[in-house]
Amino acid sequence: MPELILILIAAASRLIPHDPNFTAVSAVAIYGAVKIKDKRLALLIPLAAMFLTDLAIGLHGGMWYVYTAFLVVSAIGFWIRSRLGFGRLVLGTLAASLSFFVITNFGVWLGGWYGSTAEGLAACYIAAIPFFRNQVSGDLFFTTLIFGADFLISRLINRIKSRDIVKVQA
Repeated sequence: MPELILILIAAASRLIPHDPNFTAVSAVAIYGAVKIKDKRLALLIPLAAMFLTDLAIGLHGGMWYVYTAFLVVSAIGFWIRSRLGFGRLVLGTLAASLSFFVITNFGVWLGGWYGSTAEGLAACYIAAIPFFRNQVSGDLFFTTLIFGADFLISRLINRIKSRDIVKVQA
């Protein structure tokens, strides 16, 4: 199951030093939703990866917003799966970044960091723009990396299989 190997490698990348929000977890959620037939397992894998890495990094009060955001990212992945193509993958990845930004920063605002006003909500989102840039960059980079690796591995496996068929026929 090459999908599981790619997902584990990508999830482990969260433990490597990185810029804030430049991680592979959204790409893992999208990839899992596209490639894993069992939707429950596809939803569980990014959450399990987050929880296990959160145990190592540290748990926090806002993690429920983060986990909810990754469920939404997985749902976007199911939408991508319904008609997988390059354009849909790019659009879905950008939608995943935006949904993560909106959900998690709304959670930060609800936590009272910026005051419970419309101005506080606006200030919260404005302050998070640098994190959003990293999120978009990381999501596009890692989604390209994971889906590209999957494509190359699939081509390699097919090439090996076709050579085996030729040898058997010869």
